[in-house]
Amino acid sequence: MRNMLKIPFKRPDLLVIAGEHSGDEHAAKLISGFKATHPNVHVCAMGGRGVEQAGAELILDMMHFSVVGLFEVLKNYKFFKALIEETVNWIEKCRPKAILFVDYPGLNLYVADLLFRRKISRKGGGFIPLYYYISPQIWAWKARRRFKMERLIDSLGVIFPFEVDCFKDTQLPVSFVGHPFVDKEAMLPVEYELDAPILLLPGSRRVAVSRIFPAMLDAFELFLKKRREAEAVVLYPSEEICKILEDKLEKYPNLKGHIRLCRNDAGTVKGSAVLTSSGTMSLSCALAGIPGAIVYRVNWLTYLLGRLIVQIPYLGIANILLKETLYPEFIQHQASASNLCKFLESTSNPEVRSRFQEKAIEIRQLLSPKDNLSPAEWLSSLYDMIN
Repeated sequence: MRNMLKIPFKRPDLLVIAGEHSGDEHAAKLISGFKATHPNVHVCAMGGRGVEQAGAELILDMMHFSVVGLFEVLKNYKFFKALIEETVNWIEKCRPKAILFVDYPGLNLYVADLLFRRKISRKGGGFIPLYYYISPQIWAWKARRRFKMERLIDSLGVIFPFEVDCFKDTQLPVSFVGHPFVDKEAMLPVEYELDAPILLLPGSRRVAVSRIFPAMLDAFELFLKKRREAEAVVLYPSEEICKILEDKLEKYPNLKGHIRLCRNDAGTVKGSAVLTSSGTMSLSCALAGIPGAIVYRVNWLTYLLGRLIVQIPYLGIANILLKETLYPEFIQHQASASNLCKFLESTSNPEVRSRFQEKAIEIRQLLSPKDNLSPAEWLSSLYDMIN
């Protein structure tokens, strides 16, 4: 575990820490926009291929370390504790002028806390300001984290409009910077088309994909018996996830020739309906107006503990934004082949398709900031104040 983080060729001006694939994608867009107005700023990053292509010096590839659920986090506790310690040691040695955390609170808030306790961060008595883009979902669980963030973080940029009010009883500066998916330059990875294949989107985390993908395959296999011409496209974010998908597909010989695997950065993929995990791709599909449903399967211990502490009525962000069920949520045993197949059949109904198209417009409006403040502009204003 020691010396996993690369030492940069020069002192970094900004360190960005982004875990998992969606965080890497969001961080990459922010870095790209930031460097458009600050081309000489040296950015180092813990992330993936996205932040590297956006112009950051990659000091650690985080894409191999994504886990989901309480049980999986506990199994990897020693590793993440060591990673946090080494990250803070790197920061103390390399002294970036500022740090931007992107999502991934399971790592980032612990790094921020250790920086505070070791008097490295500004709020801990040091000189390095800590900024946070994409807030932990305190509206879903662990609401009291807002007070910890108030103590540790200098400024927060949130991507959902209702999140500003979640911090109204704190002194933490919070700005709604709009969602990356509705940015004027953003291109959704998916697009609705009536006669296109069905999309199967099991997610980007190894453990979750291993549990969710077989449920999707079971449903599509049953659907194929009723519609022999049906085809499906499975999107994946990395070669590691692709290997998991290929291993699972080997157990479904009847699906050969009907399913195609496609990397999610290979261009816009068209779909007529979708079965998706509850991650960020589900929001992309909702914005595209694709009729869909959420499939959710985790370790049973994670599920039972989650039911005790999660404080929201929905898993899908589109449902949360709309305060109603747009994407039906099939959770654990409800994610049966018969239930999912029945939903896929329902998407041929014109009234069902029209509702998804109408709600896509409403969701886009909800996610657009009224003052047009972008994440890059938010970060630029903060960075300019310390230089």
